[in-house]
Amino acid sequence: MSSLISKCPVCNGDLKIASLSCPDCGLELRNQFEFSPFDTLTEQQREFLLAFLRRKGNLSAVQSQLGISYPLAKKRLGDLLSALGLAEDETDLFERKDEIEMYHWNTDKNSARASDVVRNKLIEDGGRVTVYTLQGLPCDVRIAADGQSFISDKLPISPAYRFDVFDLIVDTINAQGGRARKGNGRNYKLGESECDETTIVGAIAYDYAGKETGSSVFDPVFVLAAILDWAGVVKNERGYLELTPEYRVRIAQGK
Repeated sequence: MSSLISKCPVCNGDLKIASLSCPDCGLELRNQFEFSPFDTLTEQQREFLLAFLRRKGNLSAVQSQLGISYPLAKKRLGDLLSALGLAEDETDLFERKDEIEMYHWNTDKNSARASDVVRNKLIEDGGRVTVYTLQGLPCDVRIAADGQSFISDKLPISPAYRFDVFDLIVDTINAQGGRARKGNGRNYKLGESECDETTIVGAIAYDYAGKETGSSVFDPVFVLAAILDWAGVVKNERGYLELTPEYRVRIAQGK
């Protein structure tokens, strides 16, 4: 059976479907039937769409499957969205003005450091993901141009947090035997019981932000915990974070 074509081979005009027939009973319907946007995709666009669906939207995996560069994969995604009439709503996911080329970055995929685990997973997912807090709040997270920090719509601070903040969090959890309180930086000053050095928020304020005891602090834990949970490093629970069994094994094995 021949493949469906949507363009006239003589003048390149748009073709219309004039009839539909049933091979079993011989019924024939005549009308002016329209092609759907999917019917007009090129063979290359159909191949890309199938790969994109098989890889669950992971553009880096699509790149590997099709044997194309990351920039070309992004271009083909943009072409596909345009062909389907979705470009206006969806292209900003991958085609921002501050879009970052990540294909040339060298990463240690065997590293057990939390900073590397999160960074590598972000790169694998195309540099941008949506994670969810315990309350179900979506947080947009994307890698920054320097490759060493990340941006979130729920962390409106400058400069952006570096990935090594996750190493500090894991060190704090390890110091508490594999489980540590998140703390509360919204209602307590640094050094108070709910915001001391044994809590995640307190450790970040002291050792990452360089704040002094008695200071008011910004509390980013609800977002950072969601990112670490997404990356499989911690189990995000109400009031505390606990290292996952899989990540404990990875630390023990040094990979």
